[in-house]
Amino acid sequence: MEKYVYYFGGGKAEGKGDMKKLLGGKGAGLAEMTNIGLPVPPGFTITTEVCTYNYKNNGFPEGLDKLVEENLKMLEKEMGLSFGSSEKPLLLSVRSGARVSMPGMMDTVLNIGLNDETIKGLARLINNERFAYDSYRRLLQMFGNVVLGIKHEKFEEILTKKKEERRIKYDMELSTEDLKEIIKGYNEIVKIETGKEFPQDAKEQLWLAIGAVFSSWNTPRAKTYRKINHIPEAWGTAANVQTMVFGNMGPGSGTGVGFTRSPSTGENKLYGEYLMNAQGEDVVAGIRTPQPIARLKDELPEIYEQLSNTALDHRKTLQGYPGFRIHHSKRKIVHAPDQSREENGTGSV
Repeated sequence: MEKYVYYFGGGKAEGKGDMKKLLGGKGAGLAEMTNIGLPVPPGFTITTEVCTYNYKNNGFPEGLDKLVEENLKMLEKEMGLSFGSSEKPLLLSVRSGARVSMPGMMDTVLNIGLNDETIKGLARLINNERFAYDSYRRLLQMFGNVVLGIKHEKFEEILTKKKEERRIKYDMELSTEDLKEIIKGYNEIVKIETGKEFPQDAKEQLWLAIGAVFSSWNTPRAKTYRKINHIPEAWGTAANVQTMVFGNMGPGSGTGVGFTRSPSTGENKLYGEYLMNAQGEDVVAGIRTPQPIARLKDELPEIYEQLSNTALDHRKTLQGYPGFRIHHSKRKIVHAPDQSREENGTGSV
């Protein structure tokens, strides 16, 4: 059987940084960061060959389902969580990643695995009901747009109306009850637009998201971008399935992107920006203004020190951070793909 899936986690990765043709830039970067010992949330990369097969044959190669299932079990074992469990749910992201960066062209889905039952388990596990419902709200909106093809504006109308009713400006000001009402409205939109309920089966969500990520390689905007930039159609994109790390767990969590040098001057220093209590969609939405990474010196000095030391120790390997999350419960950074600046064409990732 062809090796279509490459695991990374537990301090080791099956792939390497020089495997961009097969793993895409994001997948190769995740493998390299794992291998050099950075705290990368575990996951697996489905290769660009699957994308190529998919658009030629309108389906997945034989045996891919078995390989994904095997890697999913390794992921569950490593995390001590179970995908689809109502007690200790594992949540996943699926991100595209071509061998060269195509900013804004392809799709991502976060918080996969949440449904009407697993959300209760997540709330108990994290002891934070508001965070759980905020994450479910985000999944419904993102999945509805990226996977089900529902216009982003239909979800935004409900969200905006609720904020106007409450006379608040930011999503993070919504209460748990507000979020429950928004989720009810989102579910109604899905039913009206598709004629079906939002899929409650976690594995169905995962496969639909994988299919959507591969399909985004051939959207009109991606084709136009490739034509302008002379990127061959045959390259395809990889799909990266990764454990979720949450930047929206409260004021002690966050998301950001950084570089080991200033991109404008080339100066040898940590450069970037971040948002507290946010997922990447909050960065691209433009409602909240990201803060320069230097402000972490005062706000979270231990986090800034971790980032600075990593940049210094691994500058030649990293070149630029794919992204980082500030993990509330452990007060440490984890390195993950940048969901705000890379393959995000929907404004909701």
